[in-house]
Amino acid sequence: MASEARPAKAERQAQILMELKLRPHVRIADLAARFSVTPETIRRDLGALDGRGQIRRAYGGATAPFPDTRHGLEARQGTRVEERARIGRAAAALVTPGETLMIDAGATTIEFARYLAIAATPVTVITNCLQVAQLLGGVPGGQVMLCGGRLLAGEGALVGAEAVEALGRYRVDACYLGASAIDEASVSEAVQGFDAVKRAMLAAAARRVVLIDSTKQGRRDFAQVAPLSKIDLVVTDRAPEAGLARSLAAQGVALRVARG
Repeated sequence: MASEARPAKAERQAQILMELKLRPHVRIADLAARFSVTPETIRRDLGALDGRGQIRRAYGGATAPFPDTRHGLEARQGTRVEERARIGRAAAALVTPGETLMIDAGATTIEFARYLAIAATPVTVITNCLQVAQLLGGVPGGQVMLCGGRLLAGEGALVGAEAVEALGRYRVDACYLGASAIDEASVSEAVQGFDAVKRAMLAAAARRVVLIDSTKQGRRDFAQVAPLSKIDLVVTDRAPEAGLARSLAAQGVALRVARG
């Protein structure tokens, strides 16, 4: 019988925990399909696991219980794919041909660069991200410069004092940055070395844009990048909760929600 093939509740919840050891985020819809149960059943499972402190509920699914632990770039690129694509597409639509940009390393900023490349938007880009450079290097009329520095292999990114010093030699129209967390006070980062690069890009840019998916809202990570007052625009995939929305408005930060 079909019902006999479905894992019992305890087994299903154990398998959900195993999934979160392998990847940082799981979706309700994916879990419901995998276990042949309704989304409501998965929501009850996630509620029970959250109540025991074994997971953290997040929009549309759940994250691992220690959200400050970052997975490598390749693992992150396999999660929140649709949401990152929406953010990247919305941000790319803001760019005017001929602009000078700084783009930092991360799964969401790579999506932003991908949509700039698809649109063949000619821009001058300074980046610390190898994939961003590869994506934009072939755009006709554009120019790409890597900032130099120490290679952080798992992130495909250049960091360190040389990277920060190189970025400080330029002034650009805008910077587009990712981040691992944003709360009512600041933008913060978990990857060692990323925070200094982001601060250097913020200091060099006339317009400062943060691209961040909704699972990172309302969180704070180890290294502060900047207070909200240093940000001009946040592009995300879901409207923030009231407290964060009020803080953004109070600090004059514009908000753009990239809907499907």
